[in-house]
Amino acid sequence: MLEMVVTFFTAASVGELLLIFVSKVIEVTMGTLRGILINKGYRRQGSILAFFEIILWVFVASRVINGIADAPIKGIVYSIGFALGVNLGSRIENYIALGNVLIQTIVSKENSGIMASELRAKGYAVTTVEAKGRDSDKTVLMIFAKRKGKEDIIKEIHRTDGTAMIITNDVSTLHGGYISPATKSPAK
Repeated sequence: MLEMVVTFFTAASVGELLLIFVSKVIEVTMGTLRGILINKGYRRQGSILAFFEIILWVFVASRVINGIADAPIKGIVYSIGFALGVNLGSRIENYIALGNVLIQTIVSKENSGIMASELRAKGYAVTTVEAKGRDSDKTVLMIFAKRKGKEDIIKEIHRTDGTAMIITNDVSTLHGGYISPATKSPAK
């Protein structure tokens, strides 16, 4: 029994296990980013990433599959690399924040004019709509912007009206309307 446990952990070298792990993390990170890029319309960049992703997958998977009977630890290391790659890929995508967002905020009627003016002065396209809340009149502000600037807009909204309700949605398609030059998407 003890010999089986020792063999399980020592049948593959630490260097080989490290190579499998790091390669799998890189491959799955690339795959996660590829899926997000293609989903957001960046097909060319996603296709290039797919090419390198599949090259890594072929070599890493074949190394694991061909040696799994002798060193089952390879499968565990491969699986851990997969899980970490998904997490890392989503964190990287969140950091680079590709695409556009529509931020809708429901604010008091008193604060809406100031907030809209300040956001417009910063170059954001703002549309306002009068609304009725349960207890008072409200204004809905709709702001179209790059995802990269989303947190700054939210901070500005909270600075002007700490009780504002904020909803954000990723935008895949937009036709017509006014978009300030600061928020236009790059050519895909």
